[in-house]
Amino acid sequence: MPIALGLDTGGTYTDGVLLDLTTRTLLAKAKCLTTREDLSIGIRGCIDSLDCPRFDAVSLVALSTTLATNAIIEGRGCRVGLILIGHEAVGNFPAQEVASVAGGHDIKGCPVTELDIAALQKALRGMQGKVDTLAISSYLSVRNPEHELLALREIKDFWDVPVVCAHQLTTTLGFHERTVTACLNAQLLPIVAELLSAVKRVLAEKKIEAPLMVARGNGSLMSEEVTKEKPIQTILSGPAASIVGATFLTGQKKALVLDMGGTTTDIALLEKGRPGVNSEGAVVGGWKTRVEAAEISTFGIGGDSYIRVSPGRGLSIGPKRVWPLAVAAKRYPQLISELAGLSEKSEVRGYQPVDCWTLVKRPLPAHDWSGPEWQVIRALEDGAHNIFELANRVGQYPSLLPMARLEQAQVVGRISLTPTDLLHAAGRFTQWNVEAATATVCLQAKRMNLTNEDFLHLALAEVENALSRTILQSIISKQGYNIDLAEDPGAGVFLGRFLRQKAPNGLGVELYLDYPIVAIGAPVPAYLPLVGKRFHTEVLIPEHAEVANAVGAAVGQVVETVRVLVKPGAEGGFVVHAPWEWAAFSHLEEAERYAVERAREVAQRNAARAGAAESRLMVEKETKVAHSSVSNDDLFVETQIEVTAVGPPIWGESRMKSKVLACYTLADEINKVLPKSVDLELLPCCGRAQQEIYAGHS
Repeated sequence: MPIALGLDTGGTYTDGVLLDLTTRTLLAKAKCLTTREDLSIGIRGCIDSLDCPRFDAVSLVALSTTLATNAIIEGRGCRVGLILIGHEAVGNFPAQEVASVAGGHDIKGCPVTELDIAALQKALRGMQGKVDTLAISSYLSVRNPEHELLALREIKDFWDVPVVCAHQLTTTLGFHERTVTACLNAQLLPIVAELLSAVKRVLAEKKIEAPLMVARGNGSLMSEEVTKEKPIQTILSGPAASIVGATFLTGQKKALVLDMGGTTTDIALLEKGRPGVNSEGAVVGGWKTRVEAAEISTFGIGGDSYIRVSPGRGLSIGPKRVWPLAVAAKRYPQLISELAGLSEKSEVRGYQPVDCWTLVKRPLPAHDWSGPEWQVIRALEDGAHNIFELANRVGQYPSLLPMARLEQAQVVGRISLTPTDLLHAAGRFTQWNVEAATATVCLQAKRMNLTNEDFLHLALAEVENALSRTILQSIISKQGYNIDLAEDPGAGVFLGRFLRQKAPNGLGVELYLDYPIVAIGAPVPAYLPLVGKRFHTEVLIPEHAEVANAVGAAVGQVVETVRVLVKPGAEGGFVVHAPWEWAAFSHLEEAERYAVERAREVAQRNAARAGAAESRLMVEKETKVAHSSVSNDDLFVETQIEVTAVGPPIWGESRMKSKVLACYTLADEINKVLPKSVDLELLPCCGRAQQEIYAGHS
C-alpha cells in the first residue's frame, strides 16, 4: 500500500498526515508546535506523533511551508549581488551590491549593444567577498535571454558562486519586478536548502527513502531539485496548499475558502473548483514580484493573535502574533503562580500586565547586545516569566525593559492573551493549560470592570467580528473596489450596523454571501458557524479541517507551464520569443508550428524534472489582430502560445524513470542563441506552474 506523507510547517503548528495513495483516504494525522529555532524538531515530533507502523511504505513526501514568505518579510537570507545589463539601477532592490553594465535588447529581441564583458568582470571583482549569491537581470531578457546566458557563462568561468538568471523565473514584462524576483530567489537559496536538508535528516532517521516534493505558491508540487533552484516559488506555499486541501476534502466547485491558522486568516474564492491566479505577481514583504500564485487575501487574525485591553477604550485583536498563555503554561507552569500574584490594577506603560516572556534562542556571546539586553537573556534562561517577575530579576522598571530589539530578532518571544486562551477559558478547547487561560481572562476582565462571562462574550464576539470583516474585505477587493473597511468612515457606518446585528436609529444592515464558506484550521468550529449565519450562508467544516494544509500538500500534482510569443520581426518575417531562445522565421505558420512543438517538448521535460511520473499536455493558442482603417485589412499583432503539462508526482519506483526523462537538455534551442563554447550544463530548463492543479480536486 503506497502512502504519502504530507507535512505543513506553519507559523504556529507543524501538521502531518498519512494518505493512502491508492484509495485517497486519510490514515493518520498529527499536529505539533513549530520550533522556529530548528524546524526539524517540530517536523520530527509531528512524524513521531503519526505513529506509523511502517515508514518504509511511504512512497512520497510532500511539504508546504511558510519559511520563504517569513524570510522575505523579516529580511533574512544571504547577501545578494545584482548584475543589471542594459539598464541603470532605478528604485530599490533586495540586494547588497548592485552593478550595471552595457548590453540588453529591444522589444523585438534585437541587441541594443554588445554585452560589456570587461565591465562585467570588473563588477565581479568588486563584489567578491561582499556577497554570497548573484542575480543577473538583462533588459528585455524575456524577449531574448542571450545576454543573461552569456553573463552566466562568464561568471561560472570567473567565480564559483550560485547564480540566478531573471529569465529563468518569469516570462512576463516588467523589468523592476523581474529583477526583484531574481534577487529574492538568490536571497532564499541557502534558507530553503537548509530547510530541505533538515527535512531529509529527519526522513533518513525514519528510514523514509521516498521522493521529497514541495508545494508552490499555486498549490502544485515541484521536486527537491527544482525547489533548491527556485525557492522563490514556495512563497505562499502554505495558504495555497490549504486551498488544495479544502477542495479535496469537500469537493466544492464554488466556495469561499477560509483558513484560520495561528498567525493569519487566509481567504480565497473558488470558481469551477479553482481559485484565481495573481498573474501580476505576488507581493511579499512589500516587494512586488513576478511569481504567479493563487489569489489569496491574508489578514492578521488567528488563534495566536495578541489581545490587548485598554481600560476605557475596550479591547483590540491582532495583527501581532504572540504565544498563547495556555500553551506556554503547559511547559512553564510557574507562569500560573506569577499571574495569580498580579493585581488587576497592575499597569506598565507599553505592555499588558499579563504579558510574559520566553527565551526563544540564546545568541552567541559575540552578538552586539547591550548590557541590559544580556541581563534579560540571562533572566529568562530558567524559563518563561511574567513581565513584573522579569523586571524584578533584572532590577529595572517594567516599562524600561529593553525588549523591542530582542523581540524583533526573535531572541525572546512574547506570551499573552490570545483567542486560543479565550476558547480554553470558555471550555470549548482544552488541549493546553486551562488554569493559565482562566487566570489571564480574570485579570483582563477586572481591568474592564466586567465579569469573566461578560468579558469572554465580548472578546469572542470581537473575534467573530474580525473574521466577518476579513470575508467582506476580501469580497470587496476581489470585485475591484479599493475600499479599506477599517479606515473608510463611510463604510464604517454600515459595517458597524452589520456587525452589531441591530438597527440603531431605525437603520439595520444585512448581507448575503453567494458562496458557501469552507472553513479549515483548528479554531474554525468555534467561530465560523456564527459568522456564516451573519452572511446567511452555509458553513462547511470538513473532517480533518485542522490539517487541510498537510492534506493539500499530499494530494498535489505537478504542473509546468511554458509560454512562447510569436510576433512580427523588426525587418520582416516573424520572431519566436521563448524562455530559452530568440528565433526568426519567414512565415507565420512555420513560426507557430515551431513554437508549439518546442513548447510541448520543454513543458514535458520540465514536468519530469519537477517530479511528474507522467504528464498530459494542454495547448492553448491565441492570435491577436488589429484592424487597419487605411487598408481595411486585419494586421497580425501576435500569437500567444501556452503549453501546460500536468501529472501526478512520482512515487518511489517511478523516481528513476523521472530522472532519465529529466536528463534531456535543450541543446537545439540553445545552440541557435549562443556560441558553441557555452557550457550547456549551466542552463537549467525553464517553466512555471499554473492554477490547473486545482482542477484535479474539484
